[in-house]
Amino acid sequence: MATPEERLADLGLELPEVVKPLAAYVPTSRTGNLVYTAGQLPMVKGELPVTGKVGAEVTPEVGHEQARICALNAIAAIRAEIGDLSRVRRIVKVVGFVASAPDFYGQPKVVNGASDLLGEVFGEAGVHARSAVGVSALPLNAPVEVELVVEVA
Repeated sequence: MATPEERLADLGLELPEVVKPLAAYVPTSRTGNLVYTAGQLPMVKGELPVTGKVGAEVTPEVGHEQARICALNAIAAIRAEIGDLSRVRRIVKVVGFVASAPDFYGQPKVVNGASDLLGEVFGEAGVHARSAVGVSALPLNAPVEVELVVEVA
């Protein structure tokens, strides 16, 4: 069975450097066998490639891809905390925030970008509970933010 790192390579993905906090917090917090990530924006090399609200300036398809980037950043933060992604027993919970136009109601499909990647990388261990929440604004005018709760060995 392939490791999470091998699955990432098979997907043509490399984990980025952990995104530096934008304020007074840390990328991860661990208690016992649970690791919580801070909310991860879809930063690529320190920049937001897309800004705006989903359903207005950002299409749902682009929002979906941005949620995938958020999940990749969260995986990078988890690896920095635990060293080896094979120590992930399961993804317990995903919370996705979608900056939404007032008449946009497709938040679950947008956050599927994160959920789908977690399933591809962690297999059955990537199946999780989830919330997909529409919000009026996110930091830096990001379209999506994702946070994880992960059980580790």
